[in-house]
Amino acid sequence: MNGILKRISPFSMVLFIIAIQLIALLLASPFQASNIRAFSNPESVYNPLYYLVLVLAFTVFLLLIIKLGKRWVIQFIIGTVVVVTLYYVYSSILAFIDIGWLVAIAATAITAFLLFYYPEWYVIDGVGILIGAGAAAIFGISLAILPTLVLLIALAVYDFISVYETKHMISLAEGVVDLNLPVLFVLPRNRRYSHVKWTKEATQAKNENKLEKREAFFMGLGDAVIPTILVISANSFLNAPSVGFINVLALGAAVGTIAGYAVLMMLVLKGRPQAGLPFLNTGAIIGFLIACHFAGISPF
Repeated sequence: MNGILKRISPFSMVLFIIAIQLIALLLASPFQASNIRAFSNPESVYNPLYYLVLVLAFTVFLLLIIKLGKRWVIQFIIGTVVVVTLYYVYSSILAFIDIGWLVAIAATAITAFLLFYYPEWYVIDGVGILIGAGAAAIFGISLAILPTLVLLIALAVYDFISVYETKHMISLAEGVVDLNLPVLFVLPRNRRYSHVKWTKEATQAKNENKLEKREAFFMGLGDAVIPTILVISANSFLNAPSVGFINVLALGAAVGTIAGYAVLMMLVLKGRPQAGLPFLNTGAIIGFLIACHFAGISPF
């Protein structure tokens, strides 16, 4: 059984990407109706610049906090963002109920309780899917196609540099993996794996290279969220033939993301940490452009 898990777990990670894509597509319309947006002008090409500056500043801040040993600050900040995002997701889903806001508060409280008091890997993954879908939907409806493409290209370059050159993204992942926050997806290599138990052991032993030593595969939440922004943007800002609730251009981006993930996994299975966004974002963009070509639609 353990051998089977080790072989299928890396490929099973794609289910998280698909789940975030589907839920984000469903959340986009309620968010638009509630006017929940990250940017007031979705056409502005300055929006990706603001986003990138924010990412860089927040990364520097997190690395500094980790170096100072004040990781509780990270837990507080990210925990607050998680709770707020969960409320947005639940309130949008329950908008059709008269007391939907009250039910949303209760659901948020229950989810937060599970996350902070019983942070097993499946709880972390479940919360990660919800907040990842919420974030992708918000940014997808806030960025038109051109700003979205600029953002995906810029973040792919940044991810490449931060993993292969400066390697600070690996240090950041090592610093937050045992904080029990939904910033990484976790899938066990071993059916007896307990994230709670592993966290306690890692904290007591002050292990280095934590991601390599634990009996699980991991994937950054951003690897699923960022390419999904293009899926939502294409579905929100471009008119094209649809398949159910997704148009063919968004579908092309979604399929391209999965193709990029397949290529990424071929390299990951060789044992070396890989930057996800260069593969996933490239796949999403190529899939989107191919779909535009065959649909005879200009994206700009």
